[in-house]
Amino acid sequence: MVDSHCHLDYADSEEARQAILARGRAAGIAWFVTVGVGRGTDGARDAIAMAEAERDVRATAGVHPHDAAGCTGETYAEMARMIAHEKVVAVGEVGLDYHYDSSPRDVQREVFRRFIALAKEAKKPLVIHTRSAPEDTLSILREEGAREVGGVIHCFSEDEAFARAAMDLDFDVSLSGIVTFKKAEAVRAAARVIPLDRLMIETDSPYLAPIPMRGKTNEPSYLAHTVRQLAELRGDDEDTVRARTTETAARRLGLR
Repeated sequence: MVDSHCHLDYADSEEARQAILARGRAAGIAWFVTVGVGRGTDGARDAIAMAEAERDVRATAGVHPHDAAGCTGETYAEMARMIAHEKVVAVGEVGLDYHYDSSPRDVQREVFRRFIALAKEAKKPLVIHTRSAPEDTLSILREEGAREVGGVIHCFSEDEAFARAAMDLDFDVSLSGIVTFKKAEAVRAAARVIPLDRLMIETDSPYLAPIPMRGKTNEPSYLAHTVRQLAELRGDDEDTVRARTTETAARRLGLR
């Protein structure tokens, strides 16, 4: 399995992080993609350091929409350098979050456009965060020619129509523990019909632990619960879901 989106920097010590990785490996995780966002450019720098230290960890680099207001010219310059790093497999997570509006929406949109440009310059895929902003997210991806690099809609929380529009723009769909929540009807309906070769899976740990681990601090080893419930939801066997989502992530993110 590939945990295509986790935040390994949440561990409060190196010993704790090593234990998290060990449990993930024991559960069948072949690759961990740790997301380099937060604390200006420090989050990306830390993600790269983890990827350099661990044979099965790769990094992303970006600025979360919550932090868009803090972007400066130096931020973009430093991010461009880090995005070029050989252990960085994607640009993100970047996008729009109109639920919390932690940064002004016009600023979020401008920063999103700038990072699409950086991804195109580096020829690396995008990891998209979108919450309560489906129309603007799709419009900006179209307007900025994001199809040129494609990517993944992380922690998918929209509906089938959005998924199909994203796939038309060469974006795969990554399902988190949300797909195990009975009340997430639109997500679950989409998960039933999205082709397996366009699906990835993730924990988004330490957030969104899947059923039956709800309420606990999420971690990569819990991905097995998402696979189990996704297979049941689709009427597929678990081995097929594991294999096909691994293939999708490896292809999209160049994991090898």
